[in-house]
Amino acid sequence: MTTLSTRAGAAPYTKLVLRLYDLWVIRLSNNYGWRCNRDYFVDLYRRNIGHRHLEVGPGSGWALANIDLPTDIDLTLLDLNANSLDHTASRLDVPLTLIEHDVLVPLDKNVEKFDSVSINYVLHCLPGDWSTKAGALTNLAGTLTPDGVLFGSTVIGVDQSFTVLGTALMFAYNKTGVFGNRHDDLPGLRRLLSEIFEQVEVTMVGNVAIFVARRPRTRP
Repeated sequence: MTTLSTRAGAAPYTKLVLRLYDLWVIRLSNNYGWRCNRDYFVDLYRRNIGHRHLEVGPGSGWALANIDLPTDIDLTLLDLNANSLDHTASRLDVPLTLIEHDVLVPLDKNVEKFDSVSINYVLHCLPGDWSTKAGALTNLAGTLTPDGVLFGSTVIGVDQSFTVLGTALMFAYNKTGVFGNRHDDLPGLRRLLSEIFEQVEVTMVGNVAIFVARRPRTRP
């Protein structure tokens, strides 16, 4: 079941918003709100994307459209908002599987395992604290091959020094439910990832935690 709070994080992605997404989020918000240039995301994808890849919360699809995808890539997009799925698909000239789904809900067990899963700028849009958001990461860990990698990023809300724009965005987005990261701290993210994966790397760039996690732990 999808909660209203989860819907609130996905709802803003109308067709008009997605046309403005690259300018507002990728360029202006990243540079002047969160102090994390888009080049970091390009590098993250280039280093980690695998043959069979699951993209969770693709937004406008900017990252996928700005790297050289593996020629034989088997790409699946997952999002709660159909507009985001359609917009991203329109930018890519590769075969795609589209899944309209809530990441807090486990995927169908019949879905084939992935070599890589990315979840960029999704965790800070999910409701609740890390104990709630753990469900998303656990679900995604379950979709990986034993040697698979999960990578992504999230804006940290606790113990951060924000720019003027960043402060305004944090207030507005959390008030409207677009963000749910007022209680998201860096130690909590590291602890959560380490509970689910054996190998974890987390790097802070501005207010953004960029993470790479490998070797999902076996769960009963």
